[in-house]
Amino acid sequence: GIGGTFQYGLQVSIINSPAEYIKSFIRETWLKRYGSSPSEDMITLMWSFIVSIYSIGGLLGSSSAGYLAVKFGRKKAMLFANIPALLSAALMGLSQLCGSFEMIIAGRLSSGVCGGLALNIHLMYAGECAPRKRRGLMAITASTAIAFGKFIGFALGLREVLGEEALWPLLMAANAVPALVQLLTLPFFPDSPRYLLIDKKDKEGCI
Repeated sequence: GIGGTFQYGLQVSIINSPAEYIKSFIRETWLKRYGSSPSEDMITLMWSFIVSIYSIGGLLGSSSAGYLAVKFGRKKAMLFANIPALLSAALMGLSQLCGSFEMIIAGRLSSGVCGGLALNIHLMYAGECAPRKRRGLMAITASTAIAFGKFIGFALGLREVLGEEALWPLLMAANAVPALVQLLTLPFFPDSPRYLLIDKKDKEGCI
């Protein structure tokens, strides 16, 4: 869950806190580049694009989740989802340093891909690995991880934590932490028995 649907919950909530700081960053960057301040309509348009492009990334991630889960297995597909997560963290975390609000847009798109993959593969992997008596309980971990991710996102956005103007790039890059946790722990997990039996024809491994 930490590297699965937690990522989705985190990215949905984390964008709310630094809204005004990012708008100011867009305004300052635009002024430096073009020598004139952008209109409020342009600022609103760019901000809306930053928020909504996450859904486009989610669509791309969801569309490819089934193929990756069959081609590489549930566990490897979950590990693969951390690549766009780390890429998005790097892009958004370095955006202010590089003076590029386009990096935030690209980072949000990449984090959307991670969220789309995680939402689908988490449920698939947990459900297929769970013992029959605990299958319902394991399925609930997806919604629990989403809620936990939203809570952590709101908590990190508090002014006392990372909600200050100087720290918003770190806040936007916070999804690197659960990605790294999963990269370090998930290789020790078993693969899905269903994947081993049906896709790999490995009956012994399944048992």
